[in-house]
Amino acid sequence: MRQTVQIYTCLIILVFFISAQSQIPVVHSNIQKDQDNRLYVEFNNEKHYEFSSEHLNSIKKFQGNPKGTDSGITFDFNDSTFAGILYYGFIPYGDSKHPSPVYFKYPAPIKDGIAMINIMKNLMGKYDMVGWEETQKGTIGYRVVNEKGKILYDGKVSFRGMGPFKVDITLTDGPFVDCISESGAVISFETNRAVPARVIIDDKTFRDTKSTVYHEITITGLKADTKYSYRVQYGDNEQSFSFNTAPKPGSRKPFVFSYCSDSRSGQGGGERDLFGTNFYIMRKIMALSSFKNVVFMQFTGDLIDGYLTDVEAMNLQYTNWKRAIEPYAHYIPVYEGMGNHESVMRSFGDRNPWSKTAFGVDRFPYDQESSEELFANNFVNPKNGPQSEDGTSYDPDPKTQDFPNYSENVFYYIYDNVAVIVLNSNYWYAPSTHHIPHISGGVHGYIMDKQLEWFKTTIEKFENNPAIDHVFVTVHTPFFPNGGHVMDDMWYNGNNLIRPSVAGIPLEKGIIERRDDLLDIIVNKSRKTVAILTGDEHNYNKLKITYETVIYPPNYDQKKINISRPIYQINNGAAGAPYYAQESVPWSTQVTSFTTQHALVFFHIDEKSVFMEVLNPVTLEEIDQLKLR
Repeated sequence: MRQTVQIYTCLIILVFFISAQSQIPVVHSNIQKDQDNRLYVEFNNEKHYEFSSEHLNSIKKFQGNPKGTDSGITFDFNDSTFAGILYYGFIPYGDSKHPSPVYFKYPAPIKDGIAMINIMKNLMGKYDMVGWEETQKGTIGYRVVNEKGKILYDGKVSFRGMGPFKVDITLTDGPFVDCISESGAVISFETNRAVPARVIIDDKTFRDTKSTVYHEITITGLKADTKYSYRVQYGDNEQSFSFNTAPKPGSRKPFVFSYCSDSRSGQGGGERDLFGTNFYIMRKIMALSSFKNVVFMQFTGDLIDGYLTDVEAMNLQYTNWKRAIEPYAHYIPVYEGMGNHESVMRSFGDRNPWSKTAFGVDRFPYDQESSEELFANNFVNPKNGPQSEDGTSYDPDPKTQDFPNYSENVFYYIYDNVAVIVLNSNYWYAPSTHHIPHISGGVHGYIMDKQLEWFKTTIEKFENNPAIDHVFVTVHTPFFPNGGHVMDDMWYNGNNLIRPSVAGIPLEKGIIERRDDLLDIIVNKSRKTVAILTGDEHNYNKLKITYETVIYPPNYDQKKINISRPIYQINNGAAGAPYYAQESVPWSTQVTSFTTQHALVFFHIDEKSVFMEVLNPVTLEEIDQLKLR
């Protein structure tokens, strides 16, 4: 009887899960279910069915389920057809401030989905650089590469023993220092199995509330503008790093922060294409940021290739990006913003999202699988933004939440006398722009009403805060594109008709009108905003926007705004994605320092002064400099 009840309960849960997965949000139009509960879009009397993901790429698969043996560690990728190479080597914690694997000279072959690291044969004696023979403990970094030479995953595994070996509790991700304030921070990391972890600073211990794989530990009660060593303890293992708390707001001490965007996979092979991200350039960017002693980095969008329908593959790409920054992000906080490539979709019809027979929307259910939810699950950012687009005049059902959350993808943070506002111009993004009037969804480059309202309120707050001298606004899509995205961003070749649709009804304002709403707040409602920091276009350039700048297409018949003061748009999408050359637009004559070389922007803050310096993180060549204030 008990077994029957259990089976019946499982069936109810399964039915509920399938129903929840295919529940169609009321904000969409013309998405339906057939008698077999399959989703489809009906267009021109033809049904375009959702295509399902095959889950071929996941963290779990490429971690390889490592297990100890008498001579080392074996990896089983649970795929008898999978072949390639496993590079491996010790991570010398304590030997370097930024510990990274030093690979052994002979890799292990992956045959029939199996690989073996022979620790006893290969990593003893002169190759034991971490002293594991004495401690009987160590951590190995490994890299999974397929037959074609493509790097798929960068992993870590800790071990203990000396034949037989055992896989130990492993710090698989992090730790990362997040959300630095004058009194604390958040330390986040992951372990290979659920354990209660803790962070120790001086004589204070901060703990998990329960055993877990994902650890997000809030540190409080620290002194402002102070360097602290911290120890992360998991099981009987421990790693030590450090971070600096922020000064009290308005202290006005000199500091530097860095900015860039667009690190999705580049061309050239090797680490420039580590399944989803340009690992090579991101490491260069983090190393240069560390060398320049930045207090934080802002990275706004297109971290990864994305545009996937598979949640697991999306998480794998995010993990590879985090591995690129990890050795430096132990110490330096990195704040991430969303771009269009942070898109995980439900796709119908053609698998190519730009095809005329493709229909792609933000993946639902929103509270489990949306682009916004996955982003929040992978990164730790402030939770001080708006809630969602619910409650607007276009909300079809005010009693329920019908839109994705803004949590941790729209936010602000303060460091001393600087405030940074991070916007999301790819909220509720539907990649098939030409089909948005039919299926409904958000438009690339569009800031919807609730986010705009929050932005205006936040700007007003900083304008009235005497401790804040400088405000930076960052958003992935340029207000004024110059190369590669003239056909979209906040311009769409001058086509103001482009706008989101909700439940089949287009929003009142078009893309250029909404751009002007933002620009009016930044320029005419704020005196403290220094610059707009954008990306999306894979180049570096700057544009000085004045009342003389031509910002409208010919015969534009909507209300135009006055530009009461100059403002700079600093575009730096040169963090590793394939380049875009300059195109011709009405404001082209005012674009300066355009380059397709890799670039990293530094802002030097010294009381009321702001100086911008731009360097190539590969060659260290100076690209640009400008006194902004």
